[in-house]
Amino acid sequence: MSPIRHDNRRLDSVTGKTIFEYADTLRIRVPTSCNRSGECHECIVEIRQGEDALNTPTPEEAFLRDNYRLACQAYVTDPDADIEFGILRRQPRILTQTIKRSVPLVSSVTRRDDGVYYLDNRIDSYKGRIYGLAIDVGTTTVVMNLVDLESGEVLHTASFENPQRFGGSDIMHRISYDGGEFHGELQQVMLSSLNFEIGWMARELGFHRRNIYEVVIVGNSTMRDILFGIDVQSIGEKPYKSMVEHEVLRGEKETTAIHTTASDLGLRVFPRAHIYGGPLIASHVGADVTADLLAIGMDEQDDVVMLLDVGTNTEVVVGNKHRIMAASCPAGPAFEGGEVMYGMPGYVGAVESVKLNDDSCECRTIGEADAQGICGSGLIDLLAELRRTEKMNRLGVFADGSQAFTFLPDKDMTLSRADISALAQAKSANFCGQYIVLRNYGVPIENISKLYLAGGFANYIDAQNAVNIGFVANFPQSKIDKVGNASLEGATVMLLNTDMREVAENMTRNVEHIELETTPDFFEVFVEGCMFDPMTTAIQ
Repeated sequence: MSPIRHDNRRLDSVTGKTIFEYADTLRIRVPTSCNRSGECHECIVEIRQGEDALNTPTPEEAFLRDNYRLACQAYVTDPDADIEFGILRRQPRILTQTIKRSVPLVSSVTRRDDGVYYLDNRIDSYKGRIYGLAIDVGTTTVVMNLVDLESGEVLHTASFENPQRFGGSDIMHRISYDGGEFHGELQQVMLSSLNFEIGWMARELGFHRRNIYEVVIVGNSTMRDILFGIDVQSIGEKPYKSMVEHEVLRGEKETTAIHTTASDLGLRVFPRAHIYGGPLIASHVGADVTADLLAIGMDEQDDVVMLLDVGTNTEVVVGNKHRIMAASCPAGPAFEGGEVMYGMPGYVGAVESVKLNDDSCECRTIGEADAQGICGSGLIDLLAELRRTEKMNRLGVFADGSQAFTFLPDKDMTLSRADISALAQAKSANFCGQYIVLRNYGVPIENISKLYLAGGFANYIDAQNAVNIGFVANFPQSKIDKVGNASLEGATVMLLNTDMREVAENMTRNVEHIELETTPDFFEVFVEGCMFDPMTTAIQ
């Protein structure tokens, strides 16, 4: 019996055992969100030796080339051969640019003579710096601003991939994971990563982590509550509300915002530092969207505007300072690298843009690297180009009757009818959210002054192509504004000006939340949304 190796660690090779099972035994975290069925395309491993000692690649692995396999699909067939594998570490493109909102500096942490005060309480002696952190905990990425609370200057922006992906790439899988035998692991791995990043910043910028006296944290309802150690199982079950939201509805709390200290949370900054978790709106519409609304100045808007924060769970908000309506759309992972044969997240090597010519297909990859697959922005382009060139009809059927379109012949990468079906359903979830919120709000698109596209995915899409296939509501390009990581900016606003926290909390109390699945004609709208056509501007 020969060994199977990962780095310098060895196990006996056993026939029929998958690479994923070996990784489990070695306590190696491998990302997955499909219960190891091969659908999510996340558990990619490199077979460095012994490729012939494994089973033939399965249909779920058809998108992989060379010596790459899915850990859940590859199993040992020859236990006498030496096998070595490595986990594929792919670098995501993380968005740090954002819209900027100027607010007066009204910090809750101030210097008075030789002391540092939180509100009216002296908490430390002044050591030359008073810093704060604004943190946006996204499902895929985490971004933070280090802020000088004496000047209001953002000193540094740091970002890293969310380390919780081993618990699933979407929030429902993470809720399920956190409710299992490893409850608390997702919180601990996030705290460890935040503490590591804070330590790195302190070393690189030459300050002590105890100079950080306040932290503001935002994220969707699940990400925020997991970080604060709150049971998230209620978010995964009807009526899909946070435990904190239930407490507010019962009159036990006035706000869904959270207040704690660094020592209680386990964040390695000044132990008595105040930690503020931004308020949730409702259900899956979390503190990240609240922060979005602050960043775009919804609390001061006279004109009606629309916000679209695109992701595996897309949030739609329409309103102004007088009235706000919101909904969450469970779009799923099709545009994020799952359910599509050659789909992948926005990593280096992903096809990010596509242009079809008469007899060729021009593809550009992230980092100008060798193509490994196609990410969401590339898929939107490809679908729009297939419609523009009439190679595909509104139903997603190819004009020549084929079952697939080859967009990278040298890599034999295709978009199949099955892929298009998955993309149509994901697109329709976004379509339904926008259509139903716009209809319920009752203001025609032509009377909405701006469409804000927030988040990393939305920042990189071709907005016109997204409109052309009905992924984004039918706004003229002159009204569409990409605002980048607005959640991070909103968190920074709440860090710099404590009055804005009350503004945020008051705003969330007045948001009208729509549960899409309870809409009587939801199915009819969903079917219409599956068509690859622009959304009508005459929404009724």
